[in-house]
Amino acid sequence: MADSRLIHNSSSFSAFAHLLDARILRALADIGFSRPTLVQWKAIPIALENRDMLVRAKTGSGKTAAYCIPVVQKILTAKDNSSEVDPTYHTTRALILVPTRELSEQVLTCLRSVTKYCDKEITLLNAASGFVTHLQHTLLADKPDILIATPSRILGLLQSKAIDLSSLETLVIDEADLILSYGHDEDIRQIFGGTYLPKVYQSFLMSATMTDDVETLKGLTLRSPAILKLEDDQDDVSALTQYSVRCSEVDKFLLVYVILKLRLIKGKCILFVNDVDRCYRLKLFLEQFSIKSCVLNSELPLNSRYHTVQEFNKGVYDYIIASDESGGQPEYDTEDENVEDDEVQGDGNQPADCSSPGEPGAPATASSSKKRRGSPLPVSNSSKKRKSKIRASDKEYGVTRGIDFVDVACVLNFDLPTSYRAYTHRVGRTARAGHSGMALSFIVPQSEWGKHKVVGGVESTREDERIWERIEKGEKAKGRQIQEYKFNMDQVEAFRYRMDDALRSVTKNAIKEARIKELKTELLNSEKLKAHFEDNPLDLEYLRHDKPLHPMRIQSHMKHVPKYLLPRVAPITDTEGDTSKTQTEFVPFKKRLASGRGGRKGGGRSKRKTDPLRKFR
Repeated sequence: MADSRLIHNSSSFSAFAHLLDARILRALADIGFSRPTLVQWKAIPIALENRDMLVRAKTGSGKTAAYCIPVVQKILTAKDNSSEVDPTYHTTRALILVPTRELSEQVLTCLRSVTKYCDKEITLLNAASGFVTHLQHTLLADKPDILIATPSRILGLLQSKAIDLSSLETLVIDEADLILSYGHDEDIRQIFGGTYLPKVYQSFLMSATMTDDVETLKGLTLRSPAILKLEDDQDDVSALTQYSVRCSEVDKFLLVYVILKLRLIKGKCILFVNDVDRCYRLKLFLEQFSIKSCVLNSELPLNSRYHTVQEFNKGVYDYIIASDESGGQPEYDTEDENVEDDEVQGDGNQPADCSSPGEPGAPATASSSKKRRGSPLPVSNSSKKRKSKIRASDKEYGVTRGIDFVDVACVLNFDLPTSYRAYTHRVGRTARAGHSGMALSFIVPQSEWGKHKVVGGVESTREDERIWERIEKGEKAKGRQIQEYKFNMDQVEAFRYRMDDALRSVTKNAIKEARIKELKTELLNSEKLKAHFEDNPLDLEYLRHDKPLHPMRIQSHMKHVPKYLLPRVAPITDTEGDTSKTQTEFVPFKKRLASGRGGRKGGGRSKRKTDPLRKFR
């Protein structure tokens, strides 16, 4: 569901009745889309005029539906016009390129919802899914109307002549700012530099940020585009509360144990680490205290990863430990990621001026989008560096962007990312759709790095302080403040002996066994998901991703926290002024997320903010 603050309240989808097929409008009503978001209100009419578009809008603004709806409408119109000529004619008319497999599944889900009442007229295929090769080639032989894939997958199909895009009418590049940074730069260069695509087609670039990569793709694929830029709502600044904690590698485990076991953060939480080993080390550590969590990393099968995210969104799991494997590799921010363009500003009150840059007031015509494509994508040195850092396990895996996590209360950066851009993408998983959210980041000081090898670590944490300075500078430029949270370690120290016992049990052999066991289990789950998803939907209820791995001994007494360990808090004054009563037991705060000091001006659904970590100051 899109952010309620981005809904165009003065209109409804019925206003598009003269543009959209009745079957599309009926399908949108079924999924609860009564009013378009700002980006949908402005993008759909432009797209149906055969204009090229560059759309910049924040995550959660409804960009996926903004291009899916016009793509489906254009195909329905084309088929209605050509049915009398040759009703048996089939060709692939639309190609949607996405950076990750997880995002391809979400785009497919959106398209299935939009084509609910015209699924016999429009065929869909996700070429990035886990289909076996011979089955996928059979489906491709039927020439699906809409094809969804990653650039590397499409290039392979084009080179093997399994698909023909000579009749392509629409090309969409979703998350355009990530396509090249996920190692697809060489694939994109070959796709656009070859003879695979026709000389004339309509293009959409959808992005949350404007980067050099987007500018490169813009020059390559767009001609006289309408540029839609919807500024982030200022309330978002107050909706997200950010904290940082400077601590050693061992204290990371201590603090995460205290925070999760005492439920100081109530609601769903994503814990980011920088490699797969850390993923399982943290999971096994939490298992010692009977804290259930599931893992998300590139080693797991696609179907299991996708199902894990779906179940997390439904509230089946509270904690996901996600390995952002790009975060463990060297990465550098560009000095200036903002590109100045002639933009169409979206205020939601009137239709945007869609004149092409350099042609003020020019009417939008179908011919304005017809073009001859430019030269092949230049290969920059920075692109080569990005290419070399993609893991071999699954280079199309991505968790910081594209995946639609719902109602995330907190993002906990157990390992700090290696760039400000990556940090922005991580914390963007919370404080969405009108909710408030919190981001907590652990920073390892240079003086503490490498002192505790028994708990492992990643090379990137050596540069935590330097990276954090860049993050603080970037957030300050956006008007956001990151508060340094200083735990009262005297209160936390009482839990240290339990943490030490748990860490001693999490050995390298235990991690290795856990990885093997998890992989075997998820491979089995993946086959079940693939074979029984349609025939036996109830089977999914029995597939759990947070089962204990138990490669080592679990001490039963660690499950409970004795009352004498719970921190004492300040005296509570009652209505009659009696201060003799002192609260000695932990009471979890009631809001889904209330993390801050004092109130704030707007943003989120709660007008009052309570500091959930106040007991440890």
